[in-house]
Amino acid sequence: MRHAVAVALAPAGDPSADASLGNVLEPETGRVVFETPEFLVEEELWTDDTSEDHTGWHCVSTDPFPCPANGCGFVAEFMTAAHLILVWEERDDPNLLRHAERAKKVGRNPHVVEYEPGFGPSASYYAWEAAGRPVHGIRGK
Repeated sequence: MRHAVAVALAPAGDPSADASLGNVLEPETGRVVFETPEFLVEEELWTDDTSEDHTGWHCVSTDPFPCPANGCGFVAEFMTAAHLILVWEERDDPNLLRHAERAKKVGRNPHVVEYEPGFGPSASYYAWEAAGRPVHGIRGK
């Protein structure tokens, strides 16, 4: 959607005009056009299409926190990406520990737990990383 604003210049001979500019042009009406950004109503979220069963892998449980996407009501209780619980095969994976430490620093009370399908849909951290690290509501680089 576009919005137009009319602009009028000071008329010739106006005492407020700067005489040092020499010839003063006659006023003309102009238009300023502002683009209204178009927002996507529904965004397709990334999914881990490996169909791998992550039962027994490890994830980071946290205090609840909201999805960063504007207007999204999803509240995560695990470290997630695109509403999928990130999982690691090894409990002592350096990336798992690094993400848990980041969650601790921002007060999310993280705990490494064994993933169960009842927690919700999951994605391998490394599959997520290979997909470009998509996050709901945040545009990739």
